[in-house]
Amino acid sequence: MIQSPLQRFINLLKLDRKDISQIFFYAIFAGLVSLSLPLGIQAIINLIQSGRVSISWIVLVFIVVIGVALVGILSIMQLRITENLQQNIFVRSSFEFSYRLPKIKFEELYDKYPPELANRFFDTLTIQKGTSKLLIDFTSALLQIVFGIILLSLYHPFFIIFGLMLLFLLYSIFKFSYTSGLSSSLKESKYKYKVASWLQEIARNSFSFRKKDNFEFALEKNNNLVEEYLYHREKHFNIIKRQFSHLVVFKVIITASLLLIGGYLVLNQKMNIGQFVAAEIIILLVINSVEKIVVGLESLYDVITSIEKIGQIVDLEIEGPNSKTIDYCFTNISLESNNLSFKFPDSYDSVIHKINLKIDPCEKIYLEGKNGSGKTTLIRILSGLLQPTSGSFFINDDTFRKIDLTLYRSQIGTIISGETPFEGTILENITFNNPNVPHEDLKWAIENVKLGDFIKSLPKGLDTKIYPEGKQLSSSNAQKILLARSIVHRPKILFYEDPLDKMDEEATKEIIDFITDEKQKWTVLVSSKNEYWREKCTRKIIMTEGKISYDSKVK
Repeated sequence: MIQSPLQRFINLLKLDRKDISQIFFYAIFAGLVSLSLPLGIQAIINLIQSGRVSISWIVLVFIVVIGVALVGILSIMQLRITENLQQNIFVRSSFEFSYRLPKIKFEELYDKYPPELANRFFDTLTIQKGTSKLLIDFTSALLQIVFGIILLSLYHPFFIIFGLMLLFLLYSIFKFSYTSGLSSSLKESKYKYKVASWLQEIARNSFSFRKKDNFEFALEKNNNLVEEYLYHREKHFNIIKRQFSHLVVFKVIITASLLLIGGYLVLNQKMNIGQFVAAEIIILLVINSVEKIVVGLESLYDVITSIEKIGQIVDLEIEGPNSKTIDYCFTNISLESNNLSFKFPDSYDSVIHKINLKIDPCEKIYLEGKNGSGKTTLIRILSGLLQPTSGSFFINDDTFRKIDLTLYRSQIGTIISGETPFEGTILENITFNNPNVPHEDLKWAIENVKLGDFIKSLPKGLDTKIYPEGKQLSSSNAQKILLARSIVHRPKILFYEDPLDKMDEEATKEIIDFITDEKQKWTVLVSSKNEYWREKCTRKIIMTEGKISYDSKVK
C-alpha cells in the first residue's frame, strides 16, 4: 500500500523511537528548567525591590546560573543523540538503495532512468539535517509553548485566552498551508532533479555538445528547466512568506496587547512588578517558540519532500526471495515455453506473442530478426530479467515462478545490450571479488576471451582500476571483460545480446569458435548481426513481429 508523505515520515521516526524518546525527555527537562528561570528572576526582582539583599538573593542568582548551564548541557546531550540518528538514517538509506536498485523488476524501470533514481540518495542528506533540526527545535518549541501557557495562566486567567489564540494560530497555519506547501515543494524537487539529469546528459555526451548549435541547445534546454524550477521555487517561497507574515502580524498584536494589559494589571495591583517582568519573559519565549515552529515548516516541507522522493523508489516492486531451493538447477538445464507472451505496461500490443519453444542442454542457438521483432525481449524473459505477461515458462519441467531465481541466475551468464564495466578493478569486474572462483577458472576465462595480453601489459594487471563505464578502455577490451565475467563461473547457459559487435574480425572469430565449440557443455542463445555466429551455431531461430517464423537445426 502506497503511503502518504507524512505517514512515511512518521514510519521513519518509529525506527528510532528510543533515541527520539530520549530527545523528548531532554526537551521536557530543558523546557521546565528554562521556564523556571523567569520565576527565579521574579523572586530576585522582588527581593531587590523590597530592599532585602541577603544570602537568599545570592542563592537565587546561583540557582539561575546553574539552570542556564544545565539547559546548555541538555542541549549537548540532544546533539549527541541527533548525531546518532543522522548516522542511522544515512546507513539505512545507503543499504536500502544498494539492496533495492539491483532487485527492482525490469518492468518497473521501463519508463524510468536508473541514474536519476540513484541520484535521489542525496535527499538522504536533507532528511538527516532536517530531521535533526525538527526534533530539537520543534520539540523544545512545542514544550515551551505548552509549559509557558500553563505558567502564564497561574498569573492571571486572561493569559488562557492568549494560549488559545496561539494554538489557533498554529493550527490555522498548518491546516491551510500544509497541502499547498508540500505540493509546491514536490514540484520544485521534480525540476531540481530534471536539471541535475540534464547536466548529467551534457556531461555524458560532452563531445556532442561542443558544436556551437548543439552547445546553444544545451544551454536553452537548461534555461527552460531552470525557469520551471524557479517558478515552483518562488511559488513555494510565497507560501512560506505568507505563513511568516501571519506570524509577524500576530506578534505585533499580541505584544502590544500583553504590554498594555500587563501594565494595567500592575497599575491596579493585580500583579506585581516581578510577576509582570516574569510574564513578559515567558511571553517572549513562547512567541519566539511559535516563530521557530513557523520558520521550521520549510525544513518540514524539505524533509517530507525528500522522504517522498526516496519513497517512490521504495514503492517500486522488487524481486522477492523464493521459499524453495531446487537442487536440480545444478545439473543440465532445459528450457521450454508454452504460449509465452509479453507486453510493456503502457502498451496495448504484445512485444512477443504465443511463443512455443524448447531448448535442450548444450544447444548453440542463433536468434535472428529485424529490429523490434522481439529478440531482446525473448532473451530477457528466458534469462529471468523479465516475467512473462501470460503463458508458461518451464525450467527442467517445472514452472518458472517456482524456481529460485537467484539459484537460476547463478547457473547462467548474460551480456545485455548497453552493459558496461563498473568502477573498480578488472578483477572485481570479472569475479565481483567472489572467493569461490578458482584461479584456474579465472585464467581460463581471461585467456579464452583473448584478454590475457592486454592484462599482462598493464603495470597493475588485474588490480588495474577501471573508470565508470570503462572509459579508459577500448570498446573491444571492455566487451572482453564482460565476456570473461559471463563465463568465469562455467555457467550452464549463456544469453548474449550483441556481445562482440565492437571487436575486430579476427578476435571475434576466435571467441565465437571457443563459445560455440561442442566441447563447451553450455547452452548458447545469442542475438547478433555478426554472420559468423550463424555459421557456428547448431540451430537458427528467426523472429518476425513478435513470433517465431522459422526454427530449424543447422545440418
